[in-house]
Amino acid sequence: MNGKIILASISCAFVALGHVQAQSKSVYNYTEAFNPIFYTNNGNAYRSASGKPGHAYWQNAADYNIKVQLDDKSNRVTGRVSIKYTNNSPDTLRYIWLQLDQNLFHEQSRGQATIPLEDSRYGSADSDFEGGFNLSNVTVAGSKQAQYEIIDTRMRVELPTPLAAAGGSVSLDLDFAYTVPEYGADRTGILSTKNGKVYAIAQWYPRLCVYDDILGWNTEPYTGPGEFYLEYGDYSIEITAPANHIVVAGGELLNPEEVWTSEQLSRYKKALESDKTVSIRSAAEVTATNSRPKKNSLTWKYKLHNAHDFAWASSAAFIIDAAKINKPSGKTALALSAYPVESNGNNAWERSTEYTKASIEYYSKKWMEYPYPVAVNVAANVGGMEYPALSFCGYEAKAGSLWGVTDHEFGHNWFPMIVGSNERLHAWMDEGFNSFINELSTREFNKGEYQRTFGNRNSMARAFSQPNFEPIMSSPQNMKERNIGTLAYYKPAYGLRLLRDEVIGAERFDRAFRSYVAAWAYKHPTPDDFFRTIENETGENLAWFWRGWFKYNWTLDQAISSVDYEKLDPKNGAIITIENLQKLAMPVVIEATTESGQKIRKKLPVEIWQRNTSWRFKLKSTEKLTKVVIDPDNVYPDVNPENNVWPKN
Repeated sequence: MNGKIILASISCAFVALGHVQAQSKSVYNYTEAFNPIFYTNNGNAYRSASGKPGHAYWQNAADYNIKVQLDDKSNRVTGRVSIKYTNNSPDTLRYIWLQLDQNLFHEQSRGQATIPLEDSRYGSADSDFEGGFNLSNVTVAGSKQAQYEIIDTRMRVELPTPLAAAGGSVSLDLDFAYTVPEYGADRTGILSTKNGKVYAIAQWYPRLCVYDDILGWNTEPYTGPGEFYLEYGDYSIEITAPANHIVVAGGELLNPEEVWTSEQLSRYKKALESDKTVSIRSAAEVTATNSRPKKNSLTWKYKLHNAHDFAWASSAAFIIDAAKINKPSGKTALALSAYPVESNGNNAWERSTEYTKASIEYYSKKWMEYPYPVAVNVAANVGGMEYPALSFCGYEAKAGSLWGVTDHEFGHNWFPMIVGSNERLHAWMDEGFNSFINELSTREFNKGEYQRTFGNRNSMARAFSQPNFEPIMSSPQNMKERNIGTLAYYKPAYGLRLLRDEVIGAERFDRAFRSYVAAWAYKHPTPDDFFRTIENETGENLAWFWRGWFKYNWTLDQAISSVDYEKLDPKNGAIITIENLQKLAMPVVIEATTESGQKIRKKLPVEIWQRNTSWRFKLKSTEKLTKVVIDPDNVYPDVNPENNVWPKN
């Protein structure tokens, strides 16, 4: 999901700030903060206590074969999907559940009923729009007419024969059709341009719900805020569109010779070998009659392996350019951008392929190699939304905004496309993790071309510590919409940077984070799996951190109580007393300045707060001190930095 759109929530948080009352009496409870019992479940055969998948870990699979047509006159998508569902669980299944996300746009949906009257991204801009799936010819196991029930955005299908455990499979086939919403919850839609409509097609086919060892069937209704939780499988897709359209998709194009002109095919092949962006269809060629084959329609054939979704786009208005992505193994992929002339020029979408290539090459080296054959960036009226190997980004974005949204959406290929967490319930494991890695990527891109400086990191502390905020570990459906940006994106990303840079150390944390990605690639981790992995890999007990920052909305307020000299003589060193006034514990960094200007630093581990609300320690110095400061680098989320300084102002 687009990080740019939710910047508004941070602004709201700052506007809502009240006066921070000076805290003098501590409310810190060290037995609560450091309670050793954090996990509510022990490790088991499915999920190891080490945070790794257990020796008997399982997950089900869904393979899709879809043939679909786009009618650009009626804005209708019509097709048939064949699903092979494999039950690897130890349970026999009598029925299966599917997600019908387009039903969000039915006027009677739960999502429409829960969209607030004020501005919201989770609906359709047209209140008269009649959306939702039309389903027919639903069959199971080849030819048996299926009994099914549609409940809002879910569909329960009864199986004529129970599906056997440990490898049993069943086929499900059905016809589907729907009208594409002009604005579909900022995830799918239609952009009108002077050279034609741009169709951003997502959540466009019935998809299997996940059956797992945590909840069984995961059937959380789709109401907008929560994103996706899907099974992995293989995709075989055929998309028939008007011949003057170009169809791009998150998969390998199997028939380029049939859908490109001979000149475009030559350029396409050149792009596969080029580190520089190659124009496949230029702005001047968009309106040229010879830039598309002279037929009524064309069928574009795509495939994608081991993915949990598939998205595509179609338009007669597309400029197309592309370049080669270099992977650490020596393999390559194709970065491809599709955008209308309105998005071209003035440091805008003509750099999209450059951004896409750089983003994916960085993450491939840093965390895990990119698995897909392409990375497609589409300019749309969707502000920013990710799918495997394809992203939709706002067509008006340019410069740093376009880099930011492109990098964010393609970062999602690692979270949650490779590491398949449950976005419906744990948005922070997708948006927060991704926002965290985006900071590192932006610092590296083009020698920091778009690296943003917000002053000191502590400046965000009060915005993160609003008393009316829900905890990070709330589901997105359980958060005020205006809070989602802070709680799903920025606050968890800040917490991971804090853990990485101040608590554990960058090298150890990055090694543990890579281990988490490797262990849970193409699997379904839970929050506990992440917490346990980081603890086991680093050797640190971090329950105090998970509890205070993620599970609860606790705040930090460290303070200097007094500075004295041992035996009243500065030559003997200083005795400094500090306090922890709020409920969150953190390490403490002290910097003292002597009369001669020397600066002395001391870092105290978080363990000083395991059995204390205040702490006295000796600072080795031989001169009078003119100033003592807690957190001199302003990196900790202290809500009251005024009491971090001695002598007091």
